[in-house]
This record gives sequence, C-alpha cells and structure tokens, in this order.
Amino acid sequence: MSSPLICKPVASPVLIEEDRLKTVYTRRLAVEDLADLRGIDTTAHLFQAWIPKAHEVRLTVVGTRQFAAEIHAGSADAHTDWRSDYASLTYQVGEVPDDIARGVERYMAALELRFVAFDFIVSPAGAWTFLEANPCGQWDWIQHHTGHPIAEAIADELQGVTT
Repeated sequence: MSSPLICKPVASPVLIEEDRLKTVYTRRLAVEDLADLRGIDTTAHLFQAWIPKAHEVRLTVVGTRQFAAEIHAGSADAHTDWRSDYASLTYQVGEVPDDIARGVERYMAALELRFVAFDFIVSPAGAWTFLEANPCGQWDWIQHHTGHPIAEAIADELQGVTT
C-alpha cells in the first residue's frame, strides 16, 4: 500500500454487536487490517487515501450564502474523525477560497439545491480537498460555536428573502 487508507461507514455509524451498542467512526487502516475484513458487511463503507490535514471545514450553504467553520481537532482520535471526540474540538470562522466558492455555487446550481453542508479537509499547505456533501447536514452546532447566522439564512430562504 503506497499511502495509508481510511475507512468510513457510509450509513449510520451506530450498530448493535454482541448485544452492545457500538459507534463506528472513520479510522485509519494498516496493511494488516486488510487481511481480516470480518464485519465489513454490516454497512456500506468508503475507502480513500489518508489526506494529511491541518483542520477540516464544514461549509454550510443556504441559497447563495456560504458559512465556513474550521474544525480543529484537539486529540488524535478527533484528528482522524472529529465526531469521535467533540470535547476536544475548537472552531473558527473560516474564509472560503474563491475557486472553492465558485465550485460550490456550480454544484448547488447543477443539482438545484438550496441547502447543503459540505465537508472539506484543509492541508497544512492550505489546499482544500472535498470529502462529501450532506443535503441533510447538521448546522446548529456550527452556529452555536461560530455565531454564523445559519438559522436566519434558512428562515430567509424559506420566505424567499434574498440578501
């Protein structure tokens, strides 16, 4: 294997195994992990190359408004999957590079969407890598930590108010 891999469940990361509720987070895989894939059939998974990161960005888009929130991991577990250690996270309002903003605008227009929560990795050099677009992505916690007026933007969008 030329570079480390990650494995992320595509469906719900919660399952019951041996009468216990378990949460499955994104995890880095080693070559030896690929020799025993028991349990992989519990849900669909995404495998991709590990991308070195400085932080991640949740970019919540409502209509034409883009709200970038940097998510900084404060633990090794959160660095792999920030959902695994919310207590260690810190947040900052982020800036969206022009090329990313234009790409997001084209994505939204092509699919005729009015709301999406995009996830990106930002490398130590500042390059953005697209991970996924969540049409039902959570946003309230981002508003809480950053002050982004996402609820107001959603209300405006529902009422047809343009900004």
